[in-house]
Amino acid sequence: MSKILVCIKRVIDYNVRIRVKPDGSGIVTDGVKMSINPFDEIALEEAVRLKERGIASEVIVVSLGPTETQQQLRVGLAMGADRAILIQHDTAVEPVTVARAFLKVVEQEAPLLVITGKQAIDDDNAQTGQMLAALWNRPQACFASRLEINGNSALVTREVDDGMETLEVDLPAVVTTDLRLNEPRYVKLPEIMKAKKKQLDVLMLNDMGVPVSQQFTTLKVSPPPVRQKGVLVKDAKELIDQLKLKGVLQ
Repeated sequence: MSKILVCIKRVIDYNVRIRVKPDGSGIVTDGVKMSINPFDEIALEEAVRLKERGIASEVIVVSLGPTETQQQLRVGLAMGADRAILIQHDTAVEPVTVARAFLKVVEQEAPLLVITGKQAIDDDNAQTGQMLAALWNRPQACFASRLEINGNSALVTREVDDGMETLEVDLPAVVTTDLRLNEPRYVKLPEIMKAKKKQLDVLMLNDMGVPVSQQFTTLKVSPPPVRQKGVLVKDAKELIDQLKLKGVLQ
């Protein structure tokens, strides 16, 4: 049985305007809409498509987070995943801890392929997939804009500075997805209802033998500086004069 394991993260919905706490200790999350990280949603869509083409027999979606993360896992089940696994932990952990926890699931499930988004839109670390591949001692192909499975190998096309690059990696492997790989499907109500009956297992991070260490300390979170009001100009000469006035041009 060939399995695909998809790693997702619960993040603030990309349509929500981010607000910083008054004391600068973090981001306001109370009462804020949460969703699957968009890059992870693309990874899940690709896994479901591979299953629909007969390349995989089962898609498992896994996430690490608080109890509320079950909501995002249920969305993943509604999108077409067969099973879900929540590694429950109520406080934020660093990417290396997440990768170690996912490795435990990988060792248990023995998937043909692990797919995850290239990065999360909340912290933009882009580290978990790479760390998982290193810990698993398997090949990795990051920022995929196209994915083809050929027997025991995968062809991954990715965008680089000079154009397009195609890599061939042996399976099992870890692939992280870019925006251009696909467009996730719209989840309809019947799929949401069916997802309620699908299997969702809960594991406790503290019971998995994964060390939870804090290597970094957030000193302060601050919003970006407010943009200056724009100036309308009538022609190119006035634009040049304004740029000179601001010291951009000499």
